[in-house]
Amino acid sequence: MRRSFAPFVVAVILAGALIVGLRVYFGGIDDEKTPPQACGAKLTVLASVEKAGLLRELAKSYKAEYCADVRITTSGSALQAFARGWDVRRDGPRPDVWSPASSSWLNVVRQRAENDDKGRIVGPDNPSIATSPLVIAMPKPMAEALGWPDKAIGWADLARLATDPKGWAAYGHPEWGQFRLGKTNPNFSTSGMNATIGAYFAATGGLSGDLTEQDVAAAKTRRFIQDLERSIVHYGDTTLTFLSNLQRADDAGEGLGYISAVTVEEKSVWDYNQGNPTGDPATLGKHDKPKVPLVAVYPKDGTLFSDSPYAVLSWADKARRATARSFLEYLREPEQQARFAEYAFRGHDGKAGKLITEENGLLPDEPAVVLRPPAPKVLDKLLRSWGELRKPANVLVVLDTSGSMGADVPGTGRTKLDLARQAAVNALPQFGSQDRVGLWHFASDHAELSPIGPMTRTHRSELTHDIRGLAPRGGTALYNTTLAAYQHVSAMKEGKAINAVVFLTDGKNEVTNTIALERLLPELRGRTIRVFTIAYGEDADLDVLRKISETTSAAAYDSRETGSIDQVFTAVISNF
Repeated sequence: MRRSFAPFVVAVILAGALIVGLRVYFGGIDDEKTPPQACGAKLTVLASVEKAGLLRELAKSYKAEYCADVRITTSGSALQAFARGWDVRRDGPRPDVWSPASSSWLNVVRQRAENDDKGRIVGPDNPSIATSPLVIAMPKPMAEALGWPDKAIGWADLARLATDPKGWAAYGHPEWGQFRLGKTNPNFSTSGMNATIGAYFAATGGLSGDLTEQDVAAAKTRRFIQDLERSIVHYGDTTLTFLSNLQRADDAGEGLGYISAVTVEEKSVWDYNQGNPTGDPATLGKHDKPKVPLVAVYPKDGTLFSDSPYAVLSWADKARRATARSFLEYLREPEQQARFAEYAFRGHDGKAGKLITEENGLLPDEPAVVLRPPAPKVLDKLLRSWGELRKPANVLVVLDTSGSMGADVPGTGRTKLDLARQAAVNALPQFGSQDRVGLWHFASDHAELSPIGPMTRTHRSELTHDIRGLAPRGGTALYNTTLAAYQHVSAMKEGKAINAVVFLTDGKNEVTNTIALERLLPELRGRTIRVFTIAYGEDADLDVLRKISETTSAAAYDSRETGSIDQVFTAVISNF
């Protein structure tokens, strides 16, 4: 039996070897492919918001195939966290992989790193997993008034429109008012950074890759950027604020009344036109398509691609680096690349998929001119220059000091008010010398601590001192204080500034002698004062705060999770 069985075994081995050889010959096996990791392997990927939902779905399918647990997280303040070297006490658990929307973020981190060790957080080899060009999304009738899709439109055209006192009347539509641009803060958002880079190129007439520090500093450039920035509605850490507000305006039949244009990735135009401004696959199909769709304007002066780099961070250990390589290979396989194309991403090679069509408001043969990011030193100077030229802010910060703010936060050894005070102080440097900021606190009633005034060194010190001196007492007069703060900023409104209230509370309205919510909301409509709210702690009334922010075309921020207030406060101030 042994002699008769041996030839069979040899035959099976030879047949197996032949099959493997043929598969290798015809490309069925990649000798370099990272083998699947052992069950229980873990990986944390910090991803840009526009692809995070899809990556979560792909991570689930990857886990089913490879038995490795990949967690996808997002953060609007990653630049600041990485430049600090990632302080886990302030920034939370460290990720193993960073996939921002653009490689430019990696260059800025390298440039701003505080020392050589932190500068080596990201290495030189960071392959793309998907791409999407930066576009200027416009309501279709407005874009057509400018000549879309037949006429090329650029930043210079928008700058002229933004400074024309006739506004849209110059194009036969006085009912649209002045040109209003929505653009995210370039220190927090890729679309904001790429739009800012594109505008600087347009201002100088520079060709791809040759923007210099002298170009950035030139008086002509600075005037161009300042004129364009004056048309801004407000800034922010994510385009979702603009797209969600635009969707609500469209639902109310006012799709042409909120903004004239917003800078976003191309795929976000498709998301919005599907009634899904978040871009999250889980919410696709749950809202009607807009009455007034968006179309993508590809700036004739040139634009940049968001290339979604995949950067394995220096502190990842050997096992996590192996898992990171395996997950990257998985994402770049044809099946997963097809999933990206299903949500209007272009491939990692930049090729347009079947959804990039004029019918969907997108042009597959665009962009005609692709820019490369400027050198790291120039990019850093550009971002700092923008900080001087951006639209100024006129802001009242209102902090809850009711008795509940004195409660301890488990695991921190500090109270809610302690953490809120520190977060507010940490966020103050985001305001520049051209901004005007004031401070109120409230409990059963409200009181002014620092009047709204220019952010001089003295005023900044006064604000810091007053914030640190806050103490908890009394109930929560949420509605009365909101109305009073809104009316106060309205009375001190600056015509060329972003006029807003930042309102933090940890509770619900608790006083009886108060305006009702049903009366409050109409009082907040029809003006240009925006109320950005922060729901702080698990007892905060996020639903009410969201209604207040949405009524004023602003955004509500959720800081109910323990330890999130520092990041959330920073994100709120990014609107200015």
